[in-house]
Amino acid sequence: MACEIDHCTRVKTRWTLAETTVQFRTMWRLFGAFLLLITPALAQENATAYEALGVVGTELGRDALNHIVSVTGVGGAPQPEKWKIILEDPGARGGARELQVADERIASDRSAGRRAAGSTEGATIDTARLNLDSSGAYAVANHTAEKSRTQFATVSYTLRTDERGEPVWIVTLLSKSSRPVGTIYIGATRGAVRRTEGMFAGATMEDVENDYDEEGERGPFGGVKARIKESFQRTQEEARDMFDRVKRSFSDFINRD
Repeated sequence: MACEIDHCTRVKTRWTLAETTVQFRTMWRLFGAFLLLITPALAQENATAYEALGVVGTELGRDALNHIVSVTGVGGAPQPEKWKIILEDPGARGGARELQVADERIASDRSAGRRAAGSTEGATIDTARLNLDSSGAYAVANHTAEKSRTQFATVSYTLRTDERGEPVWIVTLLSKSSRPVGTIYIGATRGAVRRTEGMFAGATMEDVENDYDEEGERGPFGGVKARIKESFQRTQEEARDMFDRVKRSFSDFINRD
């Protein structure tokens, strides 16, 4: 009788251990699936450019937003962990200050020095003309990359004014080894893809506008280039549709309360 009891005990022990192993493996599978689900959400928790500017307005006052020269973020996946904001300040060395915004606060505030010398005069961004946050710029850039079959791992952002004083997003796409694989210039007011580098053979809006059909094969977009032009034009049109879905006025954002 004792042997039977001992045998039953050993069988029960083995069954219990087997059941525990199955439960443990199931738990890890569920945990792995959970991580896959929350990782994109965690990545999205990094602040957008608008949110970083909102921090500047809160800590330094709304008038500071009238002196923004540029907004830069690197290593975005899709949004960067911190933003560098150059602020026009005649009293600072070089005429500008460099702010680092991270974790919903200004993490550092120092003179921009020579890094911004000669770049701030007349270059401040009119934030009232901003209709595209960095999240929207990413959406347009990502769509453009898909259409040009450009693979990338992270992005870097720069918001500044162009030669006409218009705000423009410069989105650089980088590979896993941090090598630039393409750059997209996007108007921050209307969301137009102005030009690209490393994509569509570097086509620009000017190329599209100035290359007339009557030039035919003799034009700069003859043969294969004509197909690149067509693809670039189609991507521009789709980018405008994308902009209509993701556009966001900075004025509405900053005055939402």
